[in-house]
Amino acid sequence: MSLDIQAAYSNRAAEYVQALGSTASAHPADVQLITSWAAHVNGLIVDAGCGPGHWSAYLTEAGHPVRGVDQVPEFISHARHAYPGVTFELGSINQLPLEEGSVGGILAWYSLIHHDPRTVRATLEEFARVLKPGGALLTGFFIGTAVEPFDHTVVTAYRWPPEALANELCSAGFDVVETHTRTGREPKPRPHGAILAELAPA
Repeated sequence: MSLDIQAAYSNRAAEYVQALGSTASAHPADVQLITSWAAHVNGLIVDAGCGPGHWSAYLTEAGHPVRGVDQVPEFISHARHAYPGVTFELGSINQLPLEEGSVGGILAWYSLIHHDPRTVRATLEEFARVLKPGGALLTGFFIGTAVEPFDHTVVTAYRWPPEALANELCSAGFDVVETHTRTGREPKPRPHGAILAELAPA
């Protein structure tokens, strides 16, 4: 996340928390997908780009060891106050404060949508660095017919064809396991996607 994107989220953090800072605002299919994915993760789950911390709290309550990381100070402050039993850390998902091969799973739920497509692979390679062999990654994103920018509510984001993002994952050392798609709810229906991947054996 660039400093400009960080500033954009900092300026609208309170509004974001109110609108999206709860699993109650999530689509039921997303809740089911994240729940089932996490059940098969062996070890620490990192919520990369955790935002207000609601997914970290949800997974912690489900019994998983979780660590939330986000670059926006306002999000981390809110998360620590709202979910005192969960570990949160201020940091960039491009340079995770974690040792190599120390993580069982990474949830990157819409936290890659603002990454320039030319640089997203470096972040995926950082995910690969901290994951154990066979470690699991689940990423959520907006679907498009081409890799293209659009006017996101906070700051410019990118749509990805699932196969294009899958290719980036494979180039970063992952094996794609499943791809899911759905169409969002009104009043702004948007095609959404999720990819489950595993770190390929060395």
